[in-house]
Amino acid sequence: MRAPQSRTKEGTVTMTSSEELHKRRGAAVARGVGSTISAYVERAGGGTIVDVEGREWIDFAAGIAVANVGNSAPRVVEAVKAQVERFTHTCFMVAPYESYVAVCEQLNALTPGSFEKRSALFNSGAEAVENAVKIARHATGRPAVVVFDHAYHGRTNLTMALTAKNMPYKHRFGPFAGEVYRVPMSYPLRDGGLSGAAAAATAIEMIEKQVGAENVAALLIEPIQGEGGFVVPAEGFLPALREWATAAGVVFVADEIQTGFCRTGDWFACQHEGVEPDLVTLAKGIAGGLPLAAVTGRAELMDAVHVGGLGGTYGGNPIACAAALASIETMHELDLAAAARRIGQVMGDRLRAIAARDPRIAEVRGRGAMLAVELVQPGTLTPDPAATAAVSAACHAAGLLTLTCGTYGNVLRFLPPLVISDDELARGLDILDAAFG
Repeated sequence: MRAPQSRTKEGTVTMTSSEELHKRRGAAVARGVGSTISAYVERAGGGTIVDVEGREWIDFAAGIAVANVGNSAPRVVEAVKAQVERFTHTCFMVAPYESYVAVCEQLNALTPGSFEKRSALFNSGAEAVENAVKIARHATGRPAVVVFDHAYHGRTNLTMALTAKNMPYKHRFGPFAGEVYRVPMSYPLRDGGLSGAAAAATAIEMIEKQVGAENVAALLIEPIQGEGGFVVPAEGFLPALREWATAAGVVFVADEIQTGFCRTGDWFACQHEGVEPDLVTLAKGIAGGLPLAAVTGRAELMDAVHVGGLGGTYGGNPIACAAALASIETMHELDLAAAARRIGQVMGDRLRAIAARDPRIAEVRGRGAMLAVELVQPGTLTPDPAATAAVSAACHAAGLLTLTCGTYGNVLRFLPPLVISDDELARGLDILDAAFG
């Protein structure tokens, strides 16, 4: 049945309004599912979104770092159409197909590390993280998983345990999975500016004293934290942890779900310091908006799991695999890693100019097209979530889609599609500039 239509004052028929859709949503969709804006999308592409009432939004969210190649990249659209005409599903565990294998080949070649690799495909970032933990535990025979303050790894029971933030992710959803241990993250703004080596030493000492290295299966870390506030660890933090993990026989897992696929100016954020993880979890930007995720890593770890121990009904769906192959081809063709670096330069310069006049901005941080500003009460490091929400709301009112994040809710994060035009980027930054006043 078609959605109800409405008429403008001039009498022309229009699509359903956002207000009408919101009423229908209230009667049909669970209240626990939230949305950043109240407008409803009709189409999107490049660096813009158009709602059902024809209003254009500049997109500084990219579906939370999913639409790296845009919301309707031509190669992705054509690949999906072609695959739908061939078949939509057989389940790779029942009747396999070439595109699953091809995606795994691409991931094995693209991810950091010159060693032999294997990959397995899943549906979501949380699934990828859960399976990375399964693989590490199975391969090492150890139970413990070490994660970091401010981390975000998903919304399933295990990944909620791995995630640091209570609201809205963990509140009243426990009890959670056990054998998860949390240690301090390198957070230069808030740890007194500890060097990467010193911050790593603090975390390692806590692991060895409170958990015992011999009990640790995996050390799981986001190279740049996402929901936790786009926290960029001090140089040397990741390499020091990698060195310790190797010596201790601990599986080093890089959660590149938000940072991966050219977002930070490299294909993967670990490459900035030459870190080679044992396992990498991937999702978000992998398939141009279709649900796909993966674990890629050392062959001896990935192959340690018995046949049938990894998988899932929809994991590596053929339509999503076709989209992933087209997305990766687009990233190569358009050199989206270089595009991310250009976006980061333009956006970073503008954000630093805003920060120079606004004492609420304690720090501009990030890498490539993954940037953020942290807002505090002027002259302090006291988080100011109210100011953050107000700036974001002003952006929304003016047609710029922005997101907030951070353990304290006081960080504005910016994740434009990597195919955003110079004009769209400039217009979005003008709106942001005005929102700060």
